[in-house]
Amino acid sequence: MLPFPTNPVLKSLPVYQPGRPIEEVARELGLPADTIIKLASNENPLGPSRLALAAMRKTLPTLNLYPDGNAFYLKQKLAAKLGLAPSNIVLGNGSNEIIELLGHCLLFNDSTAQPSTFPEVIVSQYCFAVYPIVAALFGANLLTVPARNYGHDLDAMLAAITPNTRLIFVANPNNPTGTSVTPEQLSSFIQAVPENVCLALDEAYIEFLGKPLDLLPDIRAGRKPNLLLMRTFSKIYGLAGLRLGYGIGHPDFIAALEKIRQPFNINSLVQAGALAALDDTAHVEKTRLNNARGYKFYSRAFRKLGLEFVPSAANFILVRVDDGARVFNEMQRLGIIARPMSGYQLPEWIRISIGTPKENKRCLDALQRALAAKV
Repeated sequence: MLPFPTNPVLKSLPVYQPGRPIEEVARELGLPADTIIKLASNENPLGPSRLALAAMRKTLPTLNLYPDGNAFYLKQKLAAKLGLAPSNIVLGNGSNEIIELLGHCLLFNDSTAQPSTFPEVIVSQYCFAVYPIVAALFGANLLTVPARNYGHDLDAMLAAITPNTRLIFVANPNNPTGTSVTPEQLSSFIQAVPENVCLALDEAYIEFLGKPLDLLPDIRAGRKPNLLLMRTFSKIYGLAGLRLGYGIGHPDFIAALEKIRQPFNINSLVQAGALAALDDTAHVEKTRLNNARGYKFYSRAFRKLGLEFVPSAANFILVRVDDGARVFNEMQRLGIIARPMSGYQLPEWIRISIGTPKENKRCLDALQRALAAKV
């Protein structure tokens, strides 16, 4: 018991459960760490760009100095790549920090309203776990719209908007299900969202989409001040361990988020690695190709085994195994870390990140053995 009061929200606030690290599983099961394959957190199985690694090594001797607090060169280069101005971009310690910045900026009790109103946040069933956590942390009312075929029901989300709605989260592709909406569906939805409601479009996996809706022209022209795109260097660029995400939006919106952003939130290694990674288009294309081949491998195998799976537009695949926790534990004993889905109200499913061909084959073998061990 603490001798001072804490935020009462914390009593019921869920804790985000990440994919288990290799070292932890190795200690627990007594397995050599180099024999364990982690396919739980949608990381890039090819690792980071060699250019990024080289750039970070050059930065090591200057780690006694604080980083550039505004990440000037990184923002300049990223903006040029996107055809935007640096004022359209805010950088975060992972896109999770961008989500938290939105909470600080938008989710407050408007005491000036009559009557006083608490903000509402709209999400889809099977949404990324951090959205509800941030909503709860800031005291917002969460409206969860039932999913359609494990993905977003955009029409139902529009119908859920009330005068108190401040923020809507949509992930395309969606994590953890891998579903996506068509460019036409997404465009119509964006046009229909009222201007006084912020739409946070999570595009963490956009580089894996074949033909995504390009919303950068709208940002460039300042047409959608209520739209914030969220992207990351964790997936396609293979820099998950560095933690770098970014938000893209109207300069006025970005300026508000910049006031909340912590100083030096993007360290020197991150800035150097990301700058170099932006140049390594070969690594990005190799990652896409590996992912496409891996998805084809799993989808064919699951059909052959008669396993239900959700068609995925991302770098992972959700497969139904009846008892997700049991299969997860069985696979873990065989040195494969997948992701159980009970925390997402999908206890009969596991999520498997797409790995290298060798990793995928070993994972499939472990899955078959785990299913055969059913009692």
